[in-house]
Amino acid sequence: MDVEELKKDSDNKELFSKALQESGLYLEWASPEIKNDKNLVLEAVKQNPGALEFASDTLKDDKDVLMESVETVGWVMCYASNRLRADKDVVLKAVKNDGQALYYASKELRDDKEVVLEAVKNKGIIVKYASLNARSDVDIALAALKQNGKTVDYVKGCLNPEVLKNEEIQNFLNPGE
Repeated sequence: MDVEELKKDSDNKELFSKALQESGLYLEWASPEIKNDKNLVLEAVKQNPGALEFASDTLKDDKDVLMESVETVGWVMCYASNRLRADKDVVLKAVKNDGQALYYASKELRDDKEVVLEAVKNKGIIVKYASLNARSDVDIALAALKQNGKTVDYVKGCLNPEVLKNEEIQNFLNPGE
C-alpha cells in the first residue's frame, strides 16, 4: 500500500478497509472520520493493536475496542481513556498479557489484589507500581519474588512486617540461611 495514496485519499473508507488489513498502523494517515469509525478501528487493532494510538479519543474510550487491543498486547493500555484505565475487566485482560500494563492502571486498580496479583505473575518487577497496601500482601509479594527475584528491595520496603516474617519470603530475602 502506498502511504502517499493513503494521505491523499484519507477519507476513502474502502481504501482504508483494505489498507488496514495489511497494516493497522495505516490508521495514522486516515481522516478523523475514519479514526472514529468503530468497525475500521477494530480492523486496525486486530491487525496491529498498536494502531490504537491513532484511533479517535472516542474509540480510545470504547470498551470493545480496548478489549480487542489488549487481548494480545497489554501495553496499549497507555492509549486508553482514564475511564477504561479504571475498568477492571480491561485492566485484568491487559496485565494478564503484559504485567507492565499495571503502570497505566488507575490508582484504585493498583490497589486491587486480583489485578496486582495477575500483573506480578506476568512481570514481577511491576510490583513497584502497586500500592503500598498491595505490596504488603503476602500473596502478591511472594508471586512477585517467584516471578523475578530482583523484586526483593520492593518487598523489603513494604510496610507490613508480617510479610517479611513469612517463611517462603524469608527464603528469597535471605538465601542460603
